[in-house]
Amino acid sequence: MENLFLVSCCLRLKGVIVPIQARTEFAAAINQIASEKGVDVEVVLDAIRQAALAAYKKDLSFRNEPVPDDFDSLEAKLDPSTGEISIWREKTNITPPGFARIAAQTAKQVITQKLHEAEKGAIINEYEQKVGTVISGAIQRQEGNTYFVDLGRAEGLLPPPEQSRDEFYTQNQRLKFFIKEIRETSRGPEVIVSRTDPGLVKGLFAMEVPEIQSGVVEIKEIAREAGGRCKVAVISNQDGVDPVGSMVGQKGVRVQAVINELGEEKIDIILYSDDIKKFIASALSPAKDVEVSLDEENKVAKVKVSDSQLSLAIGKGGQNVRLAAKLTGWKIDIEGLGDTPKEEEPKVAEVTEDAKAEGAAEEKKEEKTEEVKAEEVIESSEATDKEGTDEKNEAVSADAPVTDDTAKPASGTEEIVPETSGSADSADTTELVAEESEFDQMEKEKIVKEQKNEG
Repeated sequence: MENLFLVSCCLRLKGVIVPIQARTEFAAAINQIASEKGVDVEVVLDAIRQAALAAYKKDLSFRNEPVPDDFDSLEAKLDPSTGEISIWREKTNITPPGFARIAAQTAKQVITQKLHEAEKGAIINEYEQKVGTVISGAIQRQEGNTYFVDLGRAEGLLPPPEQSRDEFYTQNQRLKFFIKEIRETSRGPEVIVSRTDPGLVKGLFAMEVPEIQSGVVEIKEIAREAGGRCKVAVISNQDGVDPVGSMVGQKGVRVQAVINELGEEKIDIILYSDDIKKFIASALSPAKDVEVSLDEENKVAKVKVSDSQLSLAIGKGGQNVRLAAKLTGWKIDIEGLGDTPKEEEPKVAEVTEDAKAEGAAEEKKEEKTEEVKAEEVIESSEATDKEGTDEKNEAVSADAPVTDDTAKPASGTEEIVPETSGSADSADTTELVAEESEFDQMEKEKIVKEQKNEG
């Protein structure tokens, strides 16, 4: 604005300022304005000429003079050395007296507007050449769901479709953005930036991997679901260079730098191959032992994997196979083999033999246990029978005389007496003898009392 004021002063005082001073100040001001705005000097001079014509038209209205019909044919001439300006109709100078002093403010406004338009046009041209590249920027402000990004000379627009689903943006947060396009809007052309475009991944790897910048390693295909997972297919253009290792870096530092910028998004780096079967098998990584058959006519790949690898091939929510289809451009149908992988069969056989050995040992142990238990039962039953017999003999000898019936049978004959009945008879006999003894004692006492009474 100070330079514009200086230009206005030069225009207003063109008849008073010393020519050398005017030449120096005017030329310096024009050069500085062009440098600050990033436009050519001729653009600034053309803006001044147009401002002069607008000022002349406004000056006519101040003097209540009609605008000539040939106004569009009038020409403003500017001396780039002295800053002297005049209005000409063909070869006739029609500059009114005091024109510069009266229209200086109008000229300043028009110059400002024209320079702003020229600057914006230059910026748009600059960023048109940067479309498809990655640039650093800072979140400036938010309007609704749309974020405005400070890109330096320009302001970028980050609409909702270009925002990663798992990212949250804050003011002054610095991030890397992919310049997607220059879009014409109601407010003029705007720079559209993205955080979801696969080009962002490609640009970030180009910053981290020198082999990509030199052309030794090339990224052939990228399939991405922003915030979730990304698959990158790479190839080497020079023998002896491992493309996957170049992308990963020593101890994974290169790929980790990209992951950190993308907000912990998972990245699978695979080797590109012109053999579509190998390429599809690699694209289904981390699944292994993949069998691929192609239907060239319908462009469908039928994939068979072992049951243990089926979940890895499909991925969570089908994400892995979906990205593999995007990466290869083929429709992929996956089915399991329905059998056990070969490498696990010996382990199963060994486990089966061990189980059999353990089972046989358990059976022998159980048989021994049963034999011991049987012997214990027999011994306990014999002991019980012996104890019952001893109790019976003791009861009979204590409470009743031994008769011929309780004597041991003659040799050659055996009498089997149930333990329960023998015990019961013995108990009844004992109780009966006790009752008789008590009755006799009572009778004797009764007789003795009667004799005492009679005496």
